Amino acid sequence: MKSFESKDIRNIGFYAHGGVGKTSLAEAMLYNAKLIERIGSIDKGNTVCDYDPDEIQRRMSISSAIAPLEWKGKKINIIDNPGFIDFVGDIIGSLRVVEAGFLLLSSVAGVEVGTEVMWHYLEEQHVPRVIFVNGMDKENANFDQALNKFKEILSEDIIPIYLPIGNAETFKGIVDLIKMKALIFSNGEYKEEEIPPDLKAKAEEIRVQLIEKIAENDEELMEKYFSEGELSEEELKRGFKKAFAECQITPVACGSAVKNIAVSSLMDMIVEIFPSPLEGRPIKAKKPGGEEFDLHCSSEELLAAQVFKTMADPFVGKLSFFKVFSGVFSPDTIVYNSSKETEERITKIYYMCGKSQEVAGRINPGDIAVTAKLQVTTTGDTLCTKDNQIILESIVFPKPVMIQAIKAKTKADEDKLTTSLARLVEEDPTLHSERNHETRQLLISGMGESHLDIVASRLKRKFSVNVELQKPLISYRETIKSRATAEGKHKKQSGGRGQFGHVWLELIPLPKDKHFEFVNKIVGGVVPKNYIPAVEKGVVNTMAEGFVAGYPITNVQVTIYDGSYHTVDSSDIAFQLAARLAFRKGMEQANPILLEPIMNVEITVPSDYMGDVMGDLNSKRGRILGMEQAGKKNQIIKALVPHAEMLNYCIDLRSITQGRGRFSMDFSHYEEVPASLAEKVIEEARKAKEES
Repeated sequence: MKSFESKDIRNIGFYAHGGVGKTSLAEAMLYNAKLIERIGSIDKGNTVCDYDPDEIQRRMSISSAIAPLEWKGKKINIIDNPGFIDFVGDIIGSLRVVEAGFLLLSSVAGVEVGTEVMWHYLEEQHVPRVIFVNGMDKENANFDQALNKFKEILSEDIIPIYLPIGNAETFKGIVDLIKMKALIFSNGEYKEEEIPPDLKAKAEEIRVQLIEKIAENDEELMEKYFSEGELSEEELKRGFKKAFAECQITPVACGSAVKNIAVSSLMDMIVEIFPSPLEGRPIKAKKPGGEEFDLHCSSEELLAAQVFKTMADPFVGKLSFFKVFSGVFSPDTIVYNSSKETEERITKIYYMCGKSQEVAGRINPGDIAVTAKLQVTTTGDTLCTKDNQIILESIVFPKPVMIQAIKAKTKADEDKLTTSLARLVEEDPTLHSERNHETRQLLISGMGESHLDIVASRLKRKFSVNVELQKPLISYRETIKSRATAEGKHKKQSGGRGQFGHVWLELIPLPKDKHFEFVNKIVGGVVPKNYIPAVEKGVVNTMAEGFVAGYPITNVQVTIYDGSYHTVDSSDIAFQLAARLAFRKGMEQANPILLEPIMNVEITVPSDYMGDVMGDLNSKRGRILGMEQAGKKNQIIKALVPHAEMLNYCIDLRSITQGRGRFSMDFSHYEEVPASLAEKVIEEARKAKEES
């Protein structure tokens, strides 16, 4: 593919609930651009954008895919995004690099959960968008009903630019309200005809609303419309383009991606109406240590590119997808990663179309490309020149909401697991991994059950690592509620030099914000100073082993106040063992209890679900701290909930709110486990110890 100037580039994203037809729309556009010979099918697993084996098997998009094409002298970079919220990382990344998007709406189902989520993301990022009511050829398709549902649930500030001609099996084209012509389609192409008589009045009525909507955002057009009562097609397109780029108008189109009806007219709209990178919203940038400023797309500006997606390939290596925001990006050069403060060597640059690569030359500002084998660069990093450093605004990804333990099935798998998992974490900013040294489990956290299942599948397919996912263990703690004193004496004589250590310890509960204190109150040298560190070491080691259920002990002050020694038989190890004996005896007398981690939880839900969500939190031993309004229809609930109750909350919340709720959580503090539950935890710990 040739290199295009910035003014001739259109970067667009497809967003929708899963299964509405994003990938099919991309197929139809690629077919119309003559890049493929036939339109692929999701069911047959032969589409350009859903090429990953997991996508083919599950018949759904899991990752975003790039599909560039040329249409009427313009380059259109399509980003086909996943529709399932578990894979939100790629959706967030794509929003950084598109100038506009299509929000697909089912002609039968209307507004679905994914529709709402994608609309809110587009709103937050101020991305101009066209609502495309897809599947007008389907049985029970209803354009007006889908439109009314959208207005009721999401926004009344939308206006049709297309009207369907026919419905379901009779659907054959659209009325273009800008041209005021009927477009009748056959094999993706259309011919213009007069508007059918039964649609004429409706078309004229909605066109008046459309003209008023366009004119109200342009003073010159407003004056002409009021004085003459009409605007020319060119004036409408000019006003439409301006209002659309400024998010002042949200047009509604319709068609059928599978039947390739109205797709070519959408492509015409993209090249005529959609903003180029030169007309898109600027990105926030700053010099190292300097103030923030708006960076506009220009070849005259300094080089600034940003990686918005990373893909781990076991054969090619790491692929970094980037957009050039300013300057020119060239192969066989050295660039500077200002986010990591290191240089990277760029060898070849590629254009990607699905999984196919095509070697590219210079990449002009506004264009999207891919390079391979960058050493330290990850998603969100800025690439520039060392002499003119610049840092682009980072991409903010949501925190993971579900944690599972991951375990290798064999020793061979275990040897490869850590490095293979690191490769997947590098490509997915919403996937985290860490080893919990207390529970000795390797943990992975992501955006939901499907997300983590895909991780396990990719480990097997990409890196031949077989794993199983398990419920993570909770990092409990132990402490005491009362004071106690105890004696520990270690005495051993078996011929030759013996062992002797003798201490008296006092155990006192500490406040929650203090983990451990060791106090030396020995007087008169009854225990020599050189053995005191050994006593402390023995206590610390014993605290790590736990007493009630084998969990670390915390919030305890230990004081050594008496003891004795032997001039020959005493040693560091003897006093460590004596301290251990005394500490365990003291724990037994000091009313030991089990503590559990409590999480700060913040839940955003539609007001209609407030009662159900709060009832569920109460059943999880949660404490509601407060509520506040979030927008017109949402509420934020703040609560404290035991971590043990939150392990599957991602699934529970989606079930309660039909997928409309979202939450975040972080650690708050530890609290005592209720006695009835503590018994169960202690019993499980005992069984686990016996099995190991």
